[in-house]
Amino acid sequence: MTTPRDTSLSRRARANGDGTVYQRKDGRWEAAGYVLASGNTRKRIRVYGTTRKEALAKLTEKIAASNRGLPVPSAQGSVAAYLTYWLDAVAVHQLRENTHTRYTAVTRLFVIPGLGRKKLAKLTAKDVRTWLNQLRTACQCCVRGLDRARDEPSCCAAGKCCSKRLSPLTLAYVHSVLKSALEHAVREEEIPRNVARNVRTGTPRPRRFEPLTADEARQFLSTTRGHRLHALFELALHTGLRKGELLGIHWEDLDLDAGTAAIRRTLQRTSTGGLTTLPTKTRASERRIALPTRCVQSLKLHHEQQEREREAAGATWQHDAHVFTTVQGRPIDPTNLTRTFTTILRRAGLRRIRFHDLRHSTATLLLEQGVELVVIKELLGHAHIGVTATVYAHVRLRLQRDAINSLGRALDHP
Repeated sequence: MTTPRDTSLSRRARANGDGTVYQRKDGRWEAAGYVLASGNTRKRIRVYGTTRKEALAKLTEKIAASNRGLPVPSAQGSVAAYLTYWLDAVAVHQLRENTHTRYTAVTRLFVIPGLGRKKLAKLTAKDVRTWLNQLRTACQCCVRGLDRARDEPSCCAAGKCCSKRLSPLTLAYVHSVLKSALEHAVREEEIPRNVARNVRTGTPRPRRFEPLTADEARQFLSTTRGHRLHALFELALHTGLRKGELLGIHWEDLDLDAGTAAIRRTLQRTSTGGLTTLPTKTRASERRIALPTRCVQSLKLHHEQQEREREAAGATWQHDAHVFTTVQGRPIDPTNLTRTFTTILRRAGLRRIRFHDLRHSTATLLLEQGVELVVIKELLGHAHIGVTATVYAHVRLRLQRDAINSLGRALDHP
C-alpha cells in the first residue's frame, strides 16, 4: 500500500505536463493528463491500471503520441476516424509493410464506406452483421462503380448485373481487419467490448490448390535440369520452402558439409523499400532444415556456376551474399521468379499452377509416403500442427480411405 509520503513524493517528481497518477478508492490506479485531440484542441484523458506502473505507462504512451502530433481518438468520434488513427499510429508499427498496405486497402474500400460514419461508441454487433450481409450479397461492380469507369460498360451501367461478389475468404479477411482495429480500441479503453467478435461469418473453405503428382514433379525437375536456377526449383520441391524464403537464403545460412540450411529471412518487394530482406513470416518459420543429398550436390554446382558468373560480370557484379541471384549478382525479384516458373511449366507441358503449389506438392507427396504430420509441420515452418492438419485434411482423408480399403481386401482374401 502506498503511504501518503510516497504519494506526495511521486507527485512532486512529475514535471508539469506529465499528468497525475493516483490510487482510487476501489484499489485501481488512475492516470490523467492533457493530450492533443481532433480539431487541434487539447483534452484531458484518464487511463486505468491495476498498478501505478501500468497506469503511468498507458498515460505516457498517449502523451508521447500526442507530442508526435497524433490526436487521441475519442469514442465520441466516428469509426472512420478511429480506423485512420489505428492504421497511421498503431498498425503501421506492428505489421509488415505489405500487410499494412492490404489492411489500408480493405479499410478504404469496404470498412469506411459501410461503417465509417457510425459513432465508435454506438457501434453494435447488429451494425456489423448488417454490413457484412450487404457485402456478401452486393455486386462489387455496382457498389464501387467499377463498370462506369470501363470504356464499354458490361455490368450495372449496361443494365445487366454480373453479380461479382466477394469470396468467403475475402469477406472473412475484411471482418478480421475490423476485429483487429476494435480489439485495440478495447485495449485503449475507448470502448468496453469488441462487438465485431460477436458476429460469426462462418469458416470459409480453404483455398483449393492443385499440387503436382509424383510423375508431374519428376517431369518438372527433368525440365529444369540445365537451367541456371535448377538448384532453386529442386530445393523448393524437396523442402517446401516459401518463395520469399528461397530468395532470402544467404550462403552463410547453408552448411553443405552437414547438409542443413537455416531459414532466417525472407525476400519481399515493398512499395517504399523495393526488394527488402525481412525476418521470416512467424517465429515458427525461423527453423533449421535438413537438405537432401541431391539438393546439396545441386547447391555446390550452383555455387561454382555463380563464381563463373561473377568473373564474367567483373566490376558490374553486385553480390550481397544471396544464394540465388541474377547474372549480375542482384537479388531475384519474386515476380520475375514467377514468370520463369510459368515458362518452365509450359515448356514441360504441365498444367499452370502457382509457385506456392510447389510447397503444397512437397507436403502432399510426403504425406503419401507415410511421413508423420509433425515432421511435415516442422519442415514447412507452420506455427501449429493444427494448421498443417487443416490444410492437408483432404490428403489425410484419402490416405485413410486407401488404408481402410487395403484392410478390407485383406479381410476378404486371407
